[in-house]
Amino acid sequence: MTSDDKPLDGSTPKRPVPYRPDPSETPPGAERLRPLGIDLPTGNDPISIRRRVEALELILERSFRIPGTNYPVGLDAIIGLVPVVGDLIAAAMSAYIVWEGKNLGMPKWKLWRMGGNIAIDTAIGAIPLVGDAFDLAFRSNTKNLRIIRKHLDKHHPAARTLDR
Repeated sequence: MTSDDKPLDGSTPKRPVPYRPDPSETPPGAERLRPLGIDLPTGNDPISIRRRVEALELILERSFRIPGTNYPVGLDAIIGLVPVVGDLIAAAMSAYIVWEGKNLGMPKWKLWRMGGNIAIDTAIGAIPLVGDAFDLAFRSNTKNLRIIRKHLDKHHPAARTLDR
């Protein structure tokens, strides 16, 4: 019987129920998909957005330690070593945080401030040697995460977390 055919008794055919995996089951290889062991939620609720922004900030600003020191370095500073192109790629990844802020309904002045942090980081980071040192000191994504956290704490108190 095809999907266009009706059963002989005149009733409507039953549609097959799509498979929905048990949330407690972890699909094989899922551990490899989570960067740095962080489970990234896919929802549009403030809690999911907060976790995604915090994870991206961790990757971009504090994912590695410089050997011999205890100074954290992220992907932003590492790909910033590639002249101009690396800084543009880092700026594009940083722009995702601003986009998530827009999804939260943040005021335009806060979004412009976050964009200004990224613009400063990109412009000065493009200067050879001086920009690389600047990338280590000026953490635009951390500043932008702080702006988003303040907004969430004020406008979405249910999204607060205790572990900072």
